[in-house]
Amino acid sequence: MEVVRLRTPGVLTVTMLAVVSGVMCAQQPAATGAVAKPNPHDTEVFSPEPKVVTPATVVGQPPSDAVVLFDGHSLDEWVSAQDHTPARWMVQDGLMVVNKTKGVGNIETKRKFKNYQLHVEFKIPAEITGTDQARGNSGVFLASTGPGDDGYELQIMDSYNNKTYVNGQAGSIYKQSAPLVNPNRKPGEWQSYDVVWTAPVFAADGSVKAPAYVTVLFNGLLVQNHFALKGQTLYVGTPSYKPYDAAPIKLQAHGDASLPLSFRNIWIRDIQ
Repeated sequence: MEVVRLRTPGVLTVTMLAVVSGVMCAQQPAATGAVAKPNPHDTEVFSPEPKVVTPATVVGQPPSDAVVLFDGHSLDEWVSAQDHTPARWMVQDGLMVVNKTKGVGNIETKRKFKNYQLHVEFKIPAEITGTDQARGNSGVFLASTGPGDDGYELQIMDSYNNKTYVNGQAGSIYKQSAPLVNPNRKPGEWQSYDVVWTAPVFAADGSVKAPAYVTVLFNGLLVQNHFALKGQTLYVGTPSYKPYDAAPIKLQAHGDASLPLSFRNIWIRDIQ
């Protein structure tokens, strides 16, 4: 340490000047090594590689790994939801048309599904009549859990210019969740649902470990955003869960007197 004393008239000022380089070297230990720079390769994953799936050349058409549930030609993938006899809806001009004849009822897939991506296109007749819930009413039941149970319903009806309760309009999870927006097209125009369904998980005693979740795009717009269902669909009362594993998908022949809907281009992909 070097000390320099400066004298001025009447004042003694002491200024201490440190020889910094020597002091610092004396007071701090030598570095033990430089810190390694982050390596981008440390966060890169190369396996397992995702399965290759060929998308359709037209948006909305089935990709290469889809199960086609209706191709415009037959109802071979469907049965009566009441007794599992062959489905008795109509195939007309490449379309599946709801049969509202008394006793025919709903149809469901022969196959069972758990977690999946589903595409459905539907059309409400341009000449539709009625109001409220009696106007093109139908539904996609995302898991049909048995003859006495309704399952989990994604509502179909004409909500283009038709007032009803919002958790019962098109795009709703019926009586549980209203759609985020109303993207309905006019009756007579084709509409689409794209659904991602995550099935509920049950413990060995039947209790719910994880609820069902659903995301729905309606005509390309998000209307249900990973909504956690409260249980199966009920017309009256509080929803609750009943244990199941995999289940068919059901289409509804609603009992109102309005004209029947048509469906086309229905396909599904399993999600692991």
